[in-house]
Amino acid sequence: MNTIALANEPASTIDPVTFAVVKNAMDAIVDEVAYTVLRTARSEIVKDVMDYSAAICDRHGRMVAQAKTIALHLGAIPEAMEAVRQRYGATLKPGDAVILNDPYEGGMHLPDIFMFVPFFYKDEIEGYCVVICHHTDVGGRVPGSNASDSTEIYQEGIRIPVVKLYEEGRVNDTVERIVARNVRVPDRVLGDLRAQYAAAKVGVRELTSLFDRYGREPTRAYFAELLDYAERLTREEIRRWPKGTFKFIDYIDDDGLSPDPIPINVALTVHDDHVSVDYSGSSPQVRAAINSTLSYTKSCTYLSVRCALNGDVPNNAGVFRCVDIHVPPGTVLNPLEPAAVAARALTGYRVFDAMLGALAQVVPARIPAAGEGGNTVVCLSGKDVQHKPYIIVDMICGAWGARPDADGIEAITNASQNLSNTPVEVLEAQHPVRVEAYELEPDSCGAGRYRGGLGIRRSYRVLADDVLMQLRADRMKFQPYGLAGGGPAKAAANILSTDGQPDRQLPSKVNMTIARGDTVTHVQPGGGGFGDPMQRDPAAIERDVWNHKLTPAYVRQHYRVVVDPASGRVDAAATAALRADAA
Repeated sequence: MNTIALANEPASTIDPVTFAVVKNAMDAIVDEVAYTVLRTARSEIVKDVMDYSAAICDRHGRMVAQAKTIALHLGAIPEAMEAVRQRYGATLKPGDAVILNDPYEGGMHLPDIFMFVPFFYKDEIEGYCVVICHHTDVGGRVPGSNASDSTEIYQEGIRIPVVKLYEEGRVNDTVERIVARNVRVPDRVLGDLRAQYAAAKVGVRELTSLFDRYGREPTRAYFAELLDYAERLTREEIRRWPKGTFKFIDYIDDDGLSPDPIPINVALTVHDDHVSVDYSGSSPQVRAAINSTLSYTKSCTYLSVRCALNGDVPNNAGVFRCVDIHVPPGTVLNPLEPAAVAARALTGYRVFDAMLGALAQVVPARIPAAGEGGNTVVCLSGKDVQHKPYIIVDMICGAWGARPDADGIEAITNASQNLSNTPVEVLEAQHPVRVEAYELEPDSCGAGRYRGGLGIRRSYRVLADDVLMQLRADRMKFQPYGLAGGGPAKAAANILSTDGQPDRQLPSKVNMTIARGDTVTHVQPGGGGFGDPMQRDPAAIERDVWNHKLTPAYVRQHYRVVVDPASGRVDAAATAALRADAA
């Protein structure tokens, strides 16, 4: 066994076998918290799209375990946790539950409501169970509270400061009534809040069993060692990285109110055993609601670095200790109040893409080309036949970019998310909408030795009058990039179809009313390609054409390969002649 002194902890004996058991137990506990949310939530955005996350913090508020949920949420927990500890300190009691969503007090955007439930062991606080859910609606000027064209935080919904929703196991009726009165679908919002509390209580129960088994002081020591272990592994790996500053710039098309592109500028510096990230040169904050709060920008940055590490590094705040972040205030990545932030996820996805572009210069064998650019949000809302409000918040997840040794994956969540596309049957059974297309889009990927994954086409025909449609997309002007000679993916498209009229091409960010029978279609980009397209295996090209993923015209243009449309086979002679002409 190994006797060590841990920071902020008494000297303790760490048994490696027990350490492994505790580590896996924490992973199991936090995943059980997440599964409880999935089983008890009321809304599609939580139980079907799975836009939620869970984590466990120790008594100092340090995140020691995170569930296999929304990765981009979890790096924001430290700032929210600090806000809770500053407000309530040691006054919390068993059964309390603290909520917040204010982006300027530790939150990310208003639909994401954090809940912190303290864990007590023998009358002393030993940790916190944390559950974050994206709620269907939190009020504001538009249903879904997620519009990209709001211009200040006050338009976006109810701002919840750090406040107790439950006190010693009893709901705070005043807070609950205020929330219910300010949202359009209170049954779903309150139902999801109760699911958060129920899930956190499961975590408290399981943590009690863990402390009963190992005792207070040993378990505290193992929690501290989990953080130190993640930090040691991260620093050891960074020591092997090439040293220097690596820069990359990517762009958001526009904010929907101005046509100007929005640069995300990354300067990643690899030091001896840590990295620093500087976002100087990124866009000033914008009028529209795509500004990213500082906590969210930090979360995206931590996640990007974590994705470049080996898989055996624990997912906890120990990794964060190895990443220094500088984000100038007043920028799109650190806006000043009262900037609007509801659609901040789009900016977070581009931070992730820009960070991976920089990391591809550091560890090129691990980093894929750009994916689809993050999910697309389609929000359709109105009144049903009983004149009750309905809100569809659908998040379309699409494709990964090509990897250094394999094609990109399609019909999968962006690597920064862990979301799921809403099942067609759920949408149609509960709302006045018919999904008329849900399919892969041929030729939407970037070409390369390994091609990107294909994007998704999804079409919605509305079956009600006066439907408010909000559509937040991107990558129409700045396509997902390829790496190592791979090509960019096809641009995104939004299309409105009205019977008897030509299809109408819409901009990337839309807020408009559409009529019964109209069809709105979103075509996502695919992922960028990796490597020289001329090195792609002809058998793989044949297979893609046979599967209708690529057309003969596409492979002729991008691979200089001729495929016989009748047989589906590569015409070797015609291909050789085509490549000779190109040379």
